[in-house]
Amino acid sequence: MPGLLRGIARTAVIAGTATSVSNRVSRRQGQRWAAKEQPQQQPQAPQNEAPGYSQAPPPQAAPTPSAGGGSVDRIAALKDLGELRAQGVLTEEEFSAEKAKILAT
Repeated sequence: MPGLLRGIARTAVIAGTATSVSNRVSRRQGQRWAAKEQPQQQPQAPQNEAPGYSQAPPPQAAPTPSAGGGSVDRIAALKDLGELRAQGVLTEEEFSAEKAKILAT
């Protein structure tokens, strides 16, 4: 049973990290496409929204178990982040921020 829980926790961490990275990549691509479509105009905040509330907060990563195989989950998550950085999906700043989150848990 502990092996099953460890596997579930690892999957949750990896899925949470992948979702976070995917959302960032989609946002970045959308911003690039918008910049290419309207290079002359300055980006403006929508008039019907309050300032500072234009983007949704980033999704929270699933908690990792503190007892048992927590270090194994961290290592797997760090390996996944390293692979994403090597593939060019993550910038160095994004990699550092995600690594800090993983190591803080």
